[in-house]
Amino acid sequence: SSSGVNTLTGSFPKSHSSHGSEFRVTGTPLSVDQSPDSGLVSTPLPSSRFQFALWHGLEQCDVTGDQLTCPRVREPSEDELHLKERDGICLERGRSRRREEEGQRWEERLQENWENCLELNLSYQDLGDPFQQENFLRILRRLIRVEKLQLIDNSLTSLSSVRLPCRVLNLHRNHLVCLRQLPKLPAVEHLCLSENAIGSLGGLGALGNSPLRSLNLTRNPVTFTQDYRAVFSCLPNLEVLDGIPKLPED
Repeated sequence: SSSGVNTLTGSFPKSHSSHGSEFRVTGTPLSVDQSPDSGLVSTPLPSSRFQFALWHGLEQCDVTGDQLTCPRVREPSEDELHLKERDGICLERGRSRRREEEGQRWEERLQENWENCLELNLSYQDLGDPFQQENFLRILRRLIRVEKLQLIDNSLTSLSSVRLPCRVLNLHRNHLVCLRQLPKLPAVEHLCLSENAIGSLGGLGALGNSPLRSLNLTRNPVTFTQDYRAVFSCLPNLEVLDGIPKLPED
């Protein structure tokens, strides 16, 4: 779930908030007011109630996920962090509990509407918590019709468990070290992997049956290997590598 919330509308949370979308005052941004007797007094900002809000948890909000330009994968609330600490951060147990608690109402899933999203930008997410990483992957798995997907600078190390039907995928500046960590891409035509840490062409064959026409591997160690441009022999549909069209010697 993302937190692309517009706090300027004056909307208030729906009475049936979804999992993890409690609106807390503690630990939220504060404003500072002058007090005549004790100096400075900190009071919560009016928008603090929306800190952990889901956009579809707001009243009179009919925006669907496919209408969001750059949604954000929200951080966990204090209650969710406390729950992890109380359980000793038992990963498998936590995942099982989240799966049970993630029984979102059907109307909320319809409003998220990731299944009908054709173009999405999920770049610069700062996925520092396992809670965010799981929700990020959950969104990716629901993108069954996406055509253009931007995943720039997310510190991603592997997407091998995900299948993406997109024609254009941008994974610029992540932490991929081999091509086997890519998602399954049966329809990809344009793939950008620049500024990762890919050191070999192992796993390139998985893209051999795709209609891939352009591939960008600039600023990866693999570009310094001998016969690097032999990539063309593995990808019969490839026309452009690192911005350079296929040459006769390729």
